[in-house]
Amino acid sequence: MMLLNLFLQAQGQQQGSAWQSIAMLVLIFVIFYFFMIRPQTKKQKEIKKQRDAMKPGDKVITAGGIYGKIKEVSDTTLLIEIADNVRIKVDKNSVFAAAEDAQQANQTK
Repeated sequence: MMLLNLFLQAQGQQQGSAWQSIAMLVLIFVIFYFFMIRPQTKKQKEIKKQRDAMKPGDKVITAGGIYGKIKEVSDTTLLIEIADNVRIKVDKNSVFAAAEDAQQANQTK
């Protein structure tokens, strides 16, 4: 009989702790969202806005570290001149940043 009483008391305590566990999981998710997911989506929107604003004549850096000047812009690709009469076609997503922006970021470090 005493064992049954202890078992029933333990079950009553677990229900309270179950709500606490759920509340903690929700709290962790909210913190995770505001410190991890939200800043990343803001950064992605900023990068997309920067890529959409690229125009011929802008100096850029590709993912491979190649510096060049944009000659043509299409929906998904860029034609970049990396030397006199040397042009390469790259995907817009492989362009990290404008060359001026990258140099300013390096100088401020």
